[in-house]
Amino acid sequence: MDYTVESLAAEQQTLALDRFDYDFVWRLGSTMHDLAAERHLPVGITVAHGADLVFATLLPGATIDNMDWTARKRAVAHRFHRSSLSMRLEAEAKGYDFNKRFRVPEADFAASGGGVPLMLKDGTLAGTAGVSGLPDVEDHRLVVEALRLIAGGKRA
Repeated sequence: MDYTVESLAAEQQTLALDRFDYDFVWRLGSTMHDLAAERHLPVGITVAHGADLVFATLLPGATIDNMDWTARKRAVAHRFHRSSLSMRLEAEAKGYDFNKRFRVPEADFAASGGGVPLMLKDGTLAGTAGVSGLPDVEDHRLVVEALRLIAGGKRA
């Protein structure tokens, strides 16, 4: 699938959550971990409740640098309430440098796929999820796949 800003906005609507708590964070992080482990993906995975990091793991082949990337991607999702992939695509389409345009330091914000806002159905930002280690579109897809599996009751 080729993502667009519009398709990512529609996708985000389908991922809106009924509830969000520490149990959900654990289930989401564990599901992403299990999917990555089954596929031998060298990724870092983080999930935050609000701004507080609650779940973090590195799979074989990932490095501590991947944790920095997940934090920077989640910072974008947290600030803009949109996926970091959406923000990258918008910046590319409109021809601006993301960090300069929004005056955010590159050390703290990365408009690169893999940071996803975790929104409640009423529009409240509850947390963020981040993945790093694959091409950024694949990082994004891993978060979305896990969210859909949990919503469908297919993963604990």
